[in-house]
Amino acid sequence: MLTRYLQSPRFAAIGLIIGCIVFGLGSVIVAHVHIGAYAMAFWRLAVAAVVFWLLARFFGQRFPINRTAIYSALVAGVFLGLDLALWHESIYAVGPGISTLLNSLQIFWLSAIGFFWFQERLVKLQIFSLILAVAGVAMIGSPEFSHNGNALWGFVSGMVSGMMLALSMVFVRKTHQAARTPILPLMLYISFGGMAALIIPALLLNSGSLFPNTWQQWGWVMVYGAVMQCFAWGLIAYAIPLLSLNLTGLLLLSEPVAALVIDATMLGKPINGLQWAGALITMLAIYLGSLKPHKTGQS
Repeated sequence: MLTRYLQSPRFAAIGLIIGCIVFGLGSVIVAHVHIGAYAMAFWRLAVAAVVFWLLARFFGQRFPINRTAIYSALVAGVFLGLDLALWHESIYAVGPGISTLLNSLQIFWLSAIGFFWFQERLVKLQIFSLILAVAGVAMIGSPEFSHNGNALWGFVSGMVSGMMLALSMVFVRKTHQAARTPILPLMLYISFGGMAALIIPALLLNSGSLFPNTWQQWGWVMVYGAVMQCFAWGLIAYAIPLLSLNLTGLLLLSEPVAALVIDATMLGKPINGLQWAGALITMLAIYLGSLKPHKTGQS
């Protein structure tokens, strides 16, 4: 009975929403701890690596021996590490809400990768959603640029972080194509790849802010790595295969919604009516862009 409920769409939907909201709360930790963006990403992945290694040993999941699978997982980690670091940069520049919304634009980077790399055709709905997203981002950005000197870097780093996340997903897909890889070893290799990619940038760019300053901040870093990287991502990864693509795309929007609400209420960031309208338009565009196009005239 319990197993059947845990595999039900209702439980998956609830789990996906909880995972997205908890993941969005991670941006609050980033905003408060305020160590270097690359260093914060490194420590998040380092904490997660320890958790994934312990879980993999406890559950006896086998590590892949296929070299292509291992290489692809490590490369996926490189892009995930860069995604996290740039997302942190965007959080520092424009706040958790806008940065998380910009990072969620990764669906359009996936479409671009599919078009240029895999020769996938873009349908009218995808093109329309892209135009809608550009309009929404413009509405969000116009007031921000008028009073925030870091707005340009915040928007660039936020959108590029979405591209890095999309590339990470591509190499996760390649990992599974090369060999069947259990989730815990996969996430461990991804953590290793991200840590390796972040060491030099953290030393060069965050030399004065590599470590948290207090034991309380170390505790928040531990929470950030264990809860946001392991628990939240675990819920999301578990729920997605159990739901339809349409419902998944809709529920995933709870992450930027939660981040925007947290930013406006808990962190006191001023977000005016034009920006709220732009956020709603952008989230609608993300949802439409996540819909799987119907294939016609293809065998």
